[in-house]
Amino acid sequence: MISVREITKQDIEPLADYWYKATPEFLISMGVDISKMFEREKLVENLEKQITQKYDEKQAYCIIWLLDGEPVGHNNVNDIVFGERANMHLHMWKLGERKRGLGPEFIKLALPYFFENLKLKVLYCEPSAHNLAPNKALSKVGFEFVKEYMTVPSIICSEQLTKQWRMTREMYKSLKK
Repeated sequence: MISVREITKQDIEPLADYWYKATPEFLISMGVDISKMFEREKLVENLEKQITQKYDEKQAYCIIWLLDGEPVGHNNVNDIVFGERANMHLHMWKLGERKRGLGPEFIKLALPYFFENLKLKVLYCEPSAHNLAPNKALSKVGFEFVKEYMTVPSIICSEQLTKQWRMTREMYKSLKK
C-alpha cells in the first residue's frame, strides 16, 4: 500500500542519509555538483524550519512517500512563490523500489499538498533529460512536456540537459474528476 504525508521530525535523518550516504557516482548521475552541496547540519536545520513554517512562509516543502507505512522516498518543491508556482523534485531513497512504477502514484498523491496548501497555479518539474524514470512518471501523471533545454535545475546541481514538465491548476483539477 502506498501513501504520502508531510515531512515530520522522524523523516529528517533518513532524508539526510539519502543525500549524505549516497555514492558520488549516484549523486553525479542525478546531476548534483558535489561541490555545491551544503553541510548535512544545514540541510537538517532547513528541514526542521520547514516543518514549523506556515505554508505561505515556506521556501521548500517536502512530502514523504510511504510503502506499507515505511518511508521510501520524497518529493519536494522549492523556488516557491506562494499562490503562483513552485519547482518539484522527485527522489526514491530505496534502490530496490526504483523502476517499479510506483513514482506516478506517489506523485499523484502528493499533488494535493502542493496545489491546495501552497495555492499553486502552476507546478514545474525539470528532471535530467537522460533520467527516463521521472520523465516517464511525469508523463503518466498528466504533466505537459514544455521543452528540453540546458539549465541548472537546483542550487546543488550542475548545468545539464533537462526536460521541463508543467502542470497547471486546471490540469490538476481535471485529474481529480
